[in-house]
Amino acid sequence: MSWPEFLGWLDTIGFDLGGYHISLLVAFKILTVVVGVVVIGWTLTRFVRRVFRRMTRLDLAQQVLGEKLVNIAVWTALVLIGVDILGINLTALTVFSGAFGLAIGFGLQKTLGNLISGIILLMDRSIEPGDVIAVGTGSDKTVGKVNRIGIRAVAVTTRDHIRYLIPNELLMTSAVENWTASTKDERMKVPVRVAYGTDLDLAERLMLQAIEGVDRVQPEPKPAVWLVSFAEKGIEFEIQVSISQPEIGTGMIRSAILRNVWRLFNENGVVIPAG
Repeated sequence: MSWPEFLGWLDTIGFDLGGYHISLLVAFKILTVVVGVVVIGWTLTRFVRRVFRRMTRLDLAQQVLGEKLVNIAVWTALVLIGVDILGINLTALTVFSGAFGLAIGFGLQKTLGNLISGIILLMDRSIEPGDVIAVGTGSDKTVGKVNRIGIRAVAVTTRDHIRYLIPNELLMTSAVENWTASTKDERMKVPVRVAYGTDLDLAERLMLQAIEGVDRVQPEPKPAVWLVSFAEKGIEFEIQVSISQPEIGTGMIRSAILRNVWRLFNENGVVIPAG
């Protein structure tokens, strides 16, 4: 059986619905076009990604934004080409497409909102891949490094190596702390309390000494020790340091500073009050 005869045989297996003939041949064409659109689209998007990654004159946010806009245009064009190849008469489906489009509109409202929000985030560059952000407040705060700004959500990896997908729309409507908007360092605060009667100048010198040699503590901005308050149980200080790579955690730095503070206070007779 030749190929034209095979296609003719596939067209005979089917049924008529109104003015349309639905057969295995039609199903085969649809399947072929859909697979072709997906494969070509996937190939082109990978090519577009490689092209934009090589544009070193653009920063990372501009590369991601350009890549997404081109990908949207590519997929839109491929879908329209696929519809044209299948010979679908869109005018005959006006009423159906209107009702169907309304339903899809309500169903995809959040998706479209997240898509637009993601594009806005990339355009105003308030959040970029590589930034360390904090979303939420109190115990519900999520802190992590932005790995990718996708069509629907931002992928954030926390210090515990847990990956969260935060909807783009949430980042547009909620308060977000960007700890690395202007620098890739983070300002960390370590509270320390000393007993009343302590030589404050000595305590401050010892706390600054405790910072020296701690891994990932940056010399600039210069570390500082602030007197915060005279509390009921002691005099409260705050050690402020700038650290690098905050996305991998701050607990070990805080621990190292407090260990040094404890050792130096004990060696110099500075008392840390209980409670």
